[in-house]
Amino acid sequence: MKSLLEPQQGASGALSPRIIPRSEHPVSRQQISDAALKVLYRLNGAGFDAYLVGGCIRDALLGKMPKDFDVATNATPEQVRDLFRNSRLIGRRFRIVHVRFGREVIEVTTFRGKPQDEHGDHIAQQSDDGLLLRDNVWGNIEEDALRRDFTVNALYYNIADFTIHDFANGAQDIEARTLRLIGDPATRYREDPVRMLRAVRFAAKLDFTIDADTEAPMYDLAPLLLSIPPARLFDEVLKLFMSGHGLVTFRMLSHYGLFGMLFPEAEEAMADAAWAEDLIEKALANTDKRIAEDRPVTPAFLLAAFLWPPVAHRQAALESEGMPSIPALQAAAQQVVTRQLQHVSIPKRFGMPMRDIWELQGRLPLRRGKKAFQTREHPRFRAAYDLLLLREQSGEIPGGLGEWWNAFQTGDEHDQRRLLQKVGGDPAGQGDRRRKRRRKPRKSEG
Repeated sequence: MKSLLEPQQGASGALSPRIIPRSEHPVSRQQISDAALKVLYRLNGAGFDAYLVGGCIRDALLGKMPKDFDVATNATPEQVRDLFRNSRLIGRRFRIVHVRFGREVIEVTTFRGKPQDEHGDHIAQQSDDGLLLRDNVWGNIEEDALRRDFTVNALYYNIADFTIHDFANGAQDIEARTLRLIGDPATRYREDPVRMLRAVRFAAKLDFTIDADTEAPMYDLAPLLLSIPPARLFDEVLKLFMSGHGLVTFRMLSHYGLFGMLFPEAEEAMADAAWAEDLIEKALANTDKRIAEDRPVTPAFLLAAFLWPPVAHRQAALESEGMPSIPALQAAAQQVVTRQLQHVSIPKRFGMPMRDIWELQGRLPLRRGKKAFQTREHPRFRAAYDLLLLREQSGEIPGGLGEWWNAFQTGDEHDQRRLLQKVGGDPAGQGDRRRKRRRKPRKSEG
């Protein structure tokens, strides 16, 4: 591995790309999916350059099994599409090709170059603040490497001879476990503010230290995230919190002032109530544990936990104005969601379950008659029960209700009757039966 770590410089003193032969790196074709190999070999057989690039090479050098495979080539998107009938062009801002093999998708990008004055807005466009609005200028591999975000992601595996091309000393940063942006950090963040989220995500996932120059502008430039479309930020939120490193990611985002750009009302609630941050951290710790144990997780629960503190805060305010509890909860939920959607979008497939989890927080204390059985049978009961436990553990509400529901859902019929009697309920549900109205005697028509 020695050649991986020794920087090479040209005659001018500038860093030169290093080509690492197969005998000096551990990346093997056995680690590469069959679908990715098919794409690489077909591009290469058609006369194009074909490289695996990015995270898969980084992870292989770290001794991890690569999962996602991205391909970089000098073929244009149209040429790639012509080679693969199972492909489609996507994106306007960055045009790429998705080649699908069953459930596996191989993302193929064309080498990107530096925009020039002669390129029209339909090819390359940048806002007055430096944000890249469109970037479809094709270039060579050297230019492409310098357009990538982090040095550890600018490593290219050549399928033609199995060498690794290192253009930014990425191998050295991998050994040092350092995350470093390529180019001037402030400029790169202005080009795409999401790079700040990616820096945190990679540092948390890989247990890397963010280089001092790379992290310095993040504190001041965090508000640039407000210019990113909410739909794109939702995709980033899934990557940040649903990959098994959510707790450390949350703490890093909070440290750099980034979490408040995604969930502003949650951050405000954490400043007002000590229990709010503890609840969110416990929810993230539980999610990380479930992912580590290969158990199912859903963004709906995590989003419900993130936004519950502001919902509870608004509900209390509405109740203080005289609104009944359940309508206050529903109104508070609507207000919180309306504001949240301006920052991070929440698709209905997650938004509706999230609202159900909140609504059940109002129903869980109501256990008389048939209500306890009806609540237990609700499709979101388990998630709502889990949130209830977090609320108790974080100190928002007193303990006891969670213990009662645990006993109710695990007990037999005798235990359930005893529990209902304890809270004054009617185990048989008699209190919910409608009384039969006694008919008045009909008057005689005689």
